[in-house]
Amino acid sequence: MQSMTGYGKGNSITDSARYTAEIKTVNHRYTDVSVKLPRALMFLENEVKNWVTSVLHRGKVDVYLSREGDAVEVLRPQLNAGVAEAYVQVYQELIDRFGLAQDIPISMLAAQKDVVVLSEPEIDASNAREGLKHAVTEALEATVQMRRTEGKSMEEDIVVRLQTLEELLHAIEVRTPQVVEEWQQKLHKRLDNLLQEAEVDPQRVAQEVAVFADRCDISEEVVRFNSHIAQMRDLLTQSGAIGRQMDFLLQELNREANTMGSKSNDAELTRNVVTLKAELEKIREQVQNIE
Repeated sequence: MQSMTGYGKGNSITDSARYTAEIKTVNHRYTDVSVKLPRALMFLENEVKNWVTSVLHRGKVDVYLSREGDAVEVLRPQLNAGVAEAYVQVYQELIDRFGLAQDIPISMLAAQKDVVVLSEPEIDASNAREGLKHAVTEALEATVQMRRTEGKSMEEDIVVRLQTLEELLHAIEVRTPQVVEEWQQKLHKRLDNLLQEAEVDPQRVAQEVAVFADRCDISEEVVRFNSHIAQMRDLLTQSGAIGRQMDFLLQELNREANTMGSKSNDAELTRNVVTLKAELEKIREQVQNIE
């Protein structure tokens, strides 16, 4: 099981450059990959996203990529001949039209915008792809390791809380028939106090007890609750993205807990159901960060 929170860094050195990749992930409902890389490497953006999504299946993922070239790859000034020629023509026109005897200083011409431009050297696409992929792969491995470490801690916490849920549910199961029995005793006592010497119809009392017992019956909810817990335990043994499935099961567990709470006619039962829901909320907080 993996958390959606992680960080990893990777480096790669080729014949002409050094590549660095940093990956940061946080929880997100879907898979959202954002890649920030130098303009010269923009042609690899989609490939980088594919590399990432083949490993990380859920979460907000920010990928930061950089490239440091050799000294021979520094920006080089180049003459933009077309722009320079246009400036010369304009200067010559000024000289001819106004009878100026001044020559055109080379320093003034070179200082004009876009006459001299800095150009980036061409990057070998194959070399860049190989270097970048190696750096991204290394960063992904570190990210996954961190996500697994945190996922292990989350799994241990969830296992303990599932055990607590089962203990609470058992207490609720044990208490429910006692509530019916106690209610029956209270009903007899009230009737005795009200009617005193009058005879109580045992059949009528039995009907009232049966109706009350039916209103308090949570056997179906208990069966489904136990089934959902078993499915949660099974998911914890699986690999891959299980967060959404666990989130769905938690919704079902909450639904059963709410139904049990609505059928509760006893303070102790109500307390146990409230504690049950509190534990479910704690598990939900963990599940929100599971891949």
